[in-house]
Amino acid sequence: MPSLAVKLYSIFFNLQQRFALHKLTKAPVGAVDPFGVTSRGEESTAASNPSFNDGVATKDVHIDPFSSLCIRIFLPDTAISSDPTVNEDRSKDGAFLYRGYSPQSGTKHKKLPVVLQFHGGAFVGGSNDSVRNDAFCRRIAKLCDVIVVAVGYRLAPESRYPAAFDDGLKVLNWLAKEANLAECGKWMGNGNGRKRMAAHVFDGFGASMAEPWLAAHGDPSRCILLGVSCGANIADYVARKAVEAGKLLDPVKVVAQVLMYPFFIGSKPTASEIKLAKSYIYDKSMCMQAWKLFLPEEKFDLDHPAANPLIPGREPPLKFMPPTLTVVAEQDWMRDRAIAYSEELRKVNIDAPLLEYKDAVHEFATLDVLLQTPQAQACAEDIAIWVKKYISLRGHEFSY
Repeated sequence: MPSLAVKLYSIFFNLQQRFALHKLTKAPVGAVDPFGVTSRGEESTAASNPSFNDGVATKDVHIDPFSSLCIRIFLPDTAISSDPTVNEDRSKDGAFLYRGYSPQSGTKHKKLPVVLQFHGGAFVGGSNDSVRNDAFCRRIAKLCDVIVVAVGYRLAPESRYPAAFDDGLKVLNWLAKEANLAECGKWMGNGNGRKRMAAHVFDGFGASMAEPWLAAHGDPSRCILLGVSCGANIADYVARKAVEAGKLLDPVKVVAQVLMYPFFIGSKPTASEIKLAKSYIYDKSMCMQAWKLFLPEEKFDLDHPAANPLIPGREPPLKFMPPTLTVVAEQDWMRDRAIAYSEELRKVNIDAPLLEYKDAVHEFATLDVLLQTPQAQACAEDIAIWVKKYISLRGHEFSY
């Protein structure tokens, strides 16, 4: 069973979330808001910080002028630790600030895989810049040695389905656009082949448009999708769309995905949904309220493709899905459906290991009050071990 501290916190957390859901249910939302919101005022946020005081620099980018969609980039200091061409500065207290740069020709600079991360919050809460999500993404960036791009997708009920899913796919396409802009800064066609572009051309065109941290350090050909709770639903959707797009996403390649206690549900209850309906942190009745705020009102169905990953006829076929690591918690009522999805992937020979953590509760590895627990640390390390199997340039030397 979970510890006494977890049980007590779960009571407080559930009361807080029920109050927040009640306010959202009673608030006059009206028509869908295409601009939307990406965070709630009651949740504490962490400011972006371009210094490497704890080994990771962060910056926020608003990537869509027509909506509130934004991202936070987490860059580990391993990307620049040995690069003499970095454009650096010092803050008033002397801390190192990283402004970003365009690598000079002939200089060596480290390229890191990119992890697209989707936060949890039952589609109605959470944010990419919350204190807990910021701390979790920093941990993943350091353990995996990757650039983490945390997606601030639009929340319900202001923006119902498919807004959050569309935002996830939009960020993946944005990443491809950024990668191509960066490439424009290196080469241009001249009729007989390719030649290096003059520096002033890139400075005037490419550098002013490409996101410098990603242009300098990102390797989108090694892209991982990582979703937490409802973010896992978004990650799985984005993975499916990446499969359908194929080479249209080049140079972005989704090589694997990590689904952490996915927010799956269905019309026919599983054993865990019955036995653990009143489980810790998120109980089933509270999640049902969230689903009613997220799914289309006129077509509310728990077997909606956004909710149930195993409905018949869902495309593309599972045999084309990327390798998928699934994390589940023993005391989470959603666990059985996630396990079933993982089993179906293995049946079609997808590398789809399942990690189950004893006595753990939903979001045990990502809630701020639980981040320092041994289970949360072990989970992040386990994820890093498996992820490195697909992002390592030296081959698949990491495995279970």
